[in-house]
Amino acid sequence: MDVTDSMTRHYTIRQAKPYDAPRLSTIRPIIDGETEFMDREEGEAIITPEGFRTIIQTDEETPNHLFLVAETDGEIVGFSRCEGSPLKRSAHRVEFGVCLLKDHWGNGIGRKLLEQSLQWADAQQIRKVTLSVLADNHKAIKLYEQYGFITEGILVDYKRLSDGTYHDTLIMGRVQTSRLPPG
Repeated sequence: MDVTDSMTRHYTIRQAKPYDAPRLSTIRPIIDGETEFMDREEGEAIITPEGFRTIIQTDEETPNHLFLVAETDGEIVGFSRCEGSPLKRSAHRVEFGVCLLKDHWGNGIGRKLLEQSLQWADAQQIRKVTLSVLADNHKAIKLYEQYGFITEGILVDYKRLSDGTYHDTLIMGRVQTSRLPPG
């Protein structure tokens, strides 16, 4: 999928490939350090290029996994993943997450990664997509609500930010209601 922002920059959303692993390994810690909205601080839980290659290969081989990248001018600027469970009782749902370099915020890239992921989930007959989001991330919450996500729970004081303050995390979910059985 192609996206053009208000500054006429052209973005492409596509499935991740093993050759993307070095760039993903480079930008993930940068993204982590640019915002308090991510789970990690910069430098935590580093994934090497080999680690990303393994994730990409697993996602390519697993029907309820999806790994997308967003690129402009041949450079990856963000990515998203949907990760499902191998357990039969949980195989109907996936967890969605997204990362985007701050310089590219506000250009509709996160929205397009979400849209592509939801279209894929619907095509794969994934009944439920879940995510977690910092309760203070009002812009993201509003976006998720526009796509049918509802708050299913609140994890109180779930994250401690670098300034030492505690913040709640929302658990949100979107159920594909067209697949609900009658009655």
